Amino acid sequence: MRDDQRHALEQFLAARAGANAVRIHEARLLSGGAIQENWALSATVTGGLHEGVLECVLRSDAPSGVAVSHSRAQEFALLQVAFRAGVTVPEPLWLGDTSVFGRDFFVMRKAKGTASGHRLVKEPGLGGDREVLVERLGEELARLHAVRPPVEGLSFLRTPTLSPALQGVKDSREFLDGHHTAFPALEWGLRWLEQHAPATPELVLTHRDFRTGNYMVDETGLTAVLDWEFAAWSDPLEDLGWFCARCWRFGQFDEEAGGMGSREALFRGYERVSGRRPERDAVFYWEVLAHVRWAVIAVQQGERHVSGQEPSLELALTAHVVPELELEVLRMTGGRHA
Repeated sequence: MRDDQRHALEQFLAARAGANAVRIHEARLLSGGAIQENWALSATVTGGLHEGVLECVLRSDAPSGVAVSHSRAQEFALLQVAFRAGVTVPEPLWLGDTSVFGRDFFVMRKAKGTASGHRLVKEPGLGGDREVLVERLGEELARLHAVRPPVEGLSFLRTPTLSPALQGVKDSREFLDGHHTAFPALEWGLRWLEQHAPATPELVLTHRDFRTGNYMVDETGLTAVLDWEFAAWSDPLEDLGWFCARCWRFGQFDEEAGGMGSREALFRGYERVSGRRPERDAVFYWEVLAHVRWAVIAVQQGERHVSGQEPSLELALTAHVVPELELEVLRMTGGRHA
């Protein structure tokens, strides 16, 4: 972080916190965040209600992004709604703009622990009892899904013109139709999804990237659900399918709920809060869609690197997961529900 950015942020934080002065003594760019940048800030606040040491995270736009990703102002609004709904998220503090940091950003309170998916699935000491953790994640989703449109501050969320399932098919197909490379296996998957699309009785607020790697835990359990840039009005089973999708198990394929625990524990927690028991076969459809959608996003991530917008080894490597996802789509749809 440049000195001029640090100084502007100190003034911004002082004004928002109603403090006499703020001094940032640590600003560290966090790993991850292929679509956004996250800076861990440690600051001393003098005067005002926040006097003392403030540990927070500044979340800003990356140099380039994915078109369907929300802006930082929109993500901040989503975080506020989730916070009020009782979802375990970092407390949203203040929204900023380009005049301060050079890019749009917001500041949220720092959560303890780690979100590294590869660490979580391999280190049993993280997250506490895994079945309890997965149940808790089911409860978190149920609280989120209790939010239904309309909601003040979320007018930017579009209402699907089709059912959420068919809208997902349409969005992915439009991107693939305009892309310079053909992906026949994904087209096959889209056709299967189109033929088996379920109706959605009621739209709810969904995270749409609820997976291991996008929540934080410490040694005792969940500390925060992160990364709300894809949230939308959709079918509640979309989040459950995304979390259970094989591609998000980080190699722990027998642990069907995010590589962390059992599907039954996830559903049990969801039912406890929502009063509705998810059906495995109904969730399966959304697992297929998860693999197709993640493949499309991976192609988009690779394009950010290839185009020169944002040269990045991480983005380049992300594109290489597409063949594996295509194979999984074929495996899932080749003989099931034909």
